[in-house]
Amino acid sequence: MLYPSPTQRLGMEATADAAAQEHDKGSGTSRTLWGDAWKRLRQNKLAIIAACWIIFVALVAITADLWAPQLLGSPTAADTTQMATQSLLPPSLDHPFGTDVTGRDILVRVIYGARISLTIGLLATAISTAIGLVMGALAAYYGGIWDTIIMRAADIFLAFPYVLFVLCLIAALGQSITNVFVAIGILGWPSIARVFRSAILSVKENDYVDAARAMGASDARIIARHIFPNSVASIVVYATMNIGSAILSEAAISFLGMGVQPPNPSWGIMIQDGQAYLMTAPWLMIMPGLAILSTVLAFTLLGDGLRDALDVKMKDA
Repeated sequence: MLYPSPTQRLGMEATADAAAQEHDKGSGTSRTLWGDAWKRLRQNKLAIIAACWIIFVALVAITADLWAPQLLGSPTAADTTQMATQSLLPPSLDHPFGTDVTGRDILVRVIYGARISLTIGLLATAISTAIGLVMGALAAYYGGIWDTIIMRAADIFLAFPYVLFVLCLIAALGQSITNVFVAIGILGWPSIARVFRSAILSVKENDYVDAARAMGASDARIIARHIFPNSVASIVVYATMNIGSAILSEAAISFLGMGVQPPNPSWGIMIQDGQAYLMTAPWLMIMPGLAILSTVLAFTLLGDGLRDALDVKMKDA
């Protein structure tokens, strides 16, 4: 058998790369997947509104230290000198979301709660996505014993009730904000791995992948240069939706008293504190509840829009 020289192999691999790029562009056009996706996403009004809402919430949370305490007061410390007059005030111009039992402004606590929720949602999703991508790539590309071990491990993780599993892990690690997003992130990888595995299986047998493999390209290069770019669209969609799920999980865990600890203004803690005043001061639960609803819904709508925008079947639509 005659093996190509290093120079010939480089030229042949370049040909394979060009073939992959032509596959990405589509026959007879210079359009790209991401360019077409952005064009379709702009036409989805709900997705754009959701993206604008997420950006607004993020900007308000990031810049809160510059203006919120000066206008609305501290999100954690209560003013004991005015507690008698400021306790449980209904929504008004001075306190748009009302005040809690200690006189703290609900709006400023919701704003700082957004910082905690978005941070935990993003970091937990980053952890689960990183683990899931590695596991999914190993399972799909190598198959065989790797596929069996990783997928059976994913089945074991998915067999346990998710929230109960997170609570057990936090109980073992200790109660802190760091351990909350670590626990949510570690236990969220099986779904990402399954999605990425399916995406890789759908593209790994394409001609340009076979050509790169035949020319001696390493497995890491084939995965990074040929398979991953053509499989990443589904991961972008799933990760976006997973941020909303992570935020909801954090709120549920904090509501049960195992997540973020007082006096940190977590949305879940605020709902827990307000349940005793549901009939007399319903805004204590309604305001953080609406914050959770709107933020999670925004990530879901954005993920839904990205799914439609990145659908290659709509590329020529």
